[in-house]
Amino acid sequence: MAEDEQSSIEPRSFLTCATEVARLLGIEAVTMEPNDRPARHLAHAVRKPLLERASLPEELFAPLMAAAVYDPDPSFCRWFVEPAVYAFGRRRVLAALVDYLRVGTEAERAGAVRAWYCAHVPLHADRSPAYGPDGVRDLALDEAQDIKVAWLEASMQVFAEATDQQMRHRVLLGMPTSRAAYPLSLHKLLENTLVSARAHADLHIGRWAAAADHDGA
Repeated sequence: MAEDEQSSIEPRSFLTCATEVARLLGIEAVTMEPNDRPARHLAHAVRKPLLERASLPEELFAPLMAAAVYDPDPSFCRWFVEPAVYAFGRRRVLAALVDYLRVGTEAERAGAVRAWYCAHVPLHADRSPAYGPDGVRDLALDEAQDIKVAWLEASMQVFAEATDQQMRHRVLLGMPTSRAAYPLSLHKLLENTLVSARAHADLHIGRWAAAADHDGA
């Protein structure tokens, strides 16, 4: 996987986000070898403390989400997303990612798509003490069906409006092909998306449309 300097996301932005998370956790001095990448090293340093705490301060939520979005590696952005889900709830995390997708820059939208997948990580009481008191979790923290619908709507809107073809490719291929996954309120938008996808020159987008047509047959 490409590292910071190979990403389309400005590496200093990820470093700034990781540094802020570390600062809020009280991790300000991290020893690094000459060849270490600072942002990734900081991310590694905060990973364990984030999961070991029974709660996280409110001021950490926005920096955690920013770090998750600006992390250029989809394999590692989970290090920020997972503790946020445990401490603040899946609903709130997903809602923040919908906001990034709706109004973020192209880089932030791409990061939100990467983080969205990680935000569905299964939760286990023995994974983090932030799961809930006495191992019991408030189900309302993770109820997010309406947020998932909002994500589908925002994804289709981005597909329709984005001028960057990679962005259009990224959001569409993350969407389900089954019509059953879309509420009636989104069916008109889905049909418009399908019309555009069927005529698109991108082979993968065309295959997505074909799969949706097959599922809906």
